[in-house]
Amino acid sequence: MFPLLVRYITKDVLEGDLSTALNEVYWIGGLMLILVAIQNIGNFFVDYKGHEIGARMERDLRSELFTHMQKLSFSFYDKEKTGQLMSRITNDLLLLSELYHHGPEDYIKYLVRFIGAFIILFFINAPLTIAVFCFLPFLGGFALYFNKILNKALRSNKERIGDVNVQVEDSLAGIRVVKSFANEPVEIEKFNRENQRFLDSRKKTYKAEAYFFNGVETFIQLITITVVIFGSASIVGNTLDLADLITFLLYISFMIEPIQRLTHMSMQFQEGITGFQRFMEIMNLKPSIKNNANAVTLSEVNGEIEFRNASFRYDEHIDNVLENLSLHIQPGEFVAFVGPSGAGKTTLCSLIPRFYDVTDGGVFLDGVNVCDINLTSLRKTIGIVQQDVYLFTGTVIDNIRYGKPQANDAEIIAAAKHANAHDFIMNLPNGYHSEIGQRGVKLSGGQKQRLSIARLFLKNPPVLILDEATSALDIESESIVKESLELLAKGRTTLVIAHRLSTIRNAGRIIVLTEEGIVEQGTHEELLARDGAYALLYSKQFELQV
Repeated sequence: MFPLLVRYITKDVLEGDLSTALNEVYWIGGLMLILVAIQNIGNFFVDYKGHEIGARMERDLRSELFTHMQKLSFSFYDKEKTGQLMSRITNDLLLLSELYHHGPEDYIKYLVRFIGAFIILFFINAPLTIAVFCFLPFLGGFALYFNKILNKALRSNKERIGDVNVQVEDSLAGIRVVKSFANEPVEIEKFNRENQRFLDSRKKTYKAEAYFFNGVETFIQLITITVVIFGSASIVGNTLDLADLITFLLYISFMIEPIQRLTHMSMQFQEGITGFQRFMEIMNLKPSIKNNANAVTLSEVNGEIEFRNASFRYDEHIDNVLENLSLHIQPGEFVAFVGPSGAGKTTLCSLIPRFYDVTDGGVFLDGVNVCDINLTSLRKTIGIVQQDVYLFTGTVIDNIRYGKPQANDAEIIAAAKHANAHDFIMNLPNGYHSEIGQRGVKLSGGQKQRLSIARLFLKNPPVLILDEATSALDIESESIVKESLELLAKGRTTLVIAHRLSTIRNAGRIIVLTEEGIVEQGTHEELLARDGAYALLYSKQFELQV
């Protein structure tokens, strides 16, 4: 409306009765002020509420992506890097939410402004408007060409910043190893290399941007020159008056501003689109491990485990880790697995809670194929203690409660006492409410292991898997942890993976697993008497200890 009001003043008011002109100008000026107030109120509302909506969208997208990541299987995380995933859930979604809330409002606003200006210009002077319009197809083709280049460059940027995140996460997580080897310069060099790669990818983006924005600016200047030259010629030819030319130039700015804004928005659009593509790459992934349509929920578990002709490989392009393996474990039985590294001991135990699915054969719990059991129900019946204990950032009580989120303080303290953890916890500065740092860095290896055992006492699963649970501990810590584990194993079906054969002498059955499969099984005394694979392993370990 502003250029039309200016046109009315210059063409009708000032060229009419000047005695009443000033009064009319005041009225139009008042109308302009009202329009300015309306425009600014509208802009404030759109700017504030638009960003709030964008922030809500970003929250929802991040929640949706994180929830989906929680559903993805171990095989996905075996291949992906944590830093790249963090980049997708932070940087990418910020740019995507900016596109989601700015895109519709800006495109609609400037499209309406462009179309409105074009219609008004057409009625002022159709030939001049058509001449201006002839530039637009060339401008559109130019923009499409460079949008493709920008899309590729921006995608490369996201991958490069993801690699920087990977390097930072890797170096900081292993900072103790870095410092123990005095390899800070090595880590700095690795970081600088990734940082430089990110800079190189940004330089390509900026070069494409420079071509793009300057090209668009050139088209806009050509449009203005065309209007000035042909408009002046029209005035000379008496087909256009000065007031109409002024109005035309004002409306050209109304047409040019949307073009400039949409040009700059194309960068935001490309960043949002690449973020959306990377978002959908994850969202379109289906978990390889999921509930069957008729999955059952276990109400009471005895702990009978059976492998029937089970075979497994991590990838279809590599050989089987386990081949046609059959094994039956009775409820409450204490079974130990020994053998060389890489024989598949951990893999075998990972098939029970369905961290991976067998490629052939089946795994059964209480006679039910684990693939037919609801995943949550299945995994709640199985407790796992690993060599590499993972504790979450937070307090002692929070980490123990992880085994049973609804547990009260009395249950948590009882679990800690069963795990021989209560005494050392009470010696911490704030007892059960002491902060343990990221991954429990403020605790010793034995203390961390006892907290993980306390979690399992709280969970109280009928099936227990101990994967090298004491191999990284000193003798004193091992003795305390071993006592806790023996108490934890009572009345449960227990599977132990051990390299220290001295820790599993009392196992009800020891199974020797090699690349050929199960080669021996029996008690410690029976296997030594056979003088086979187990006796050889035992004698070698005894010689090393001596």
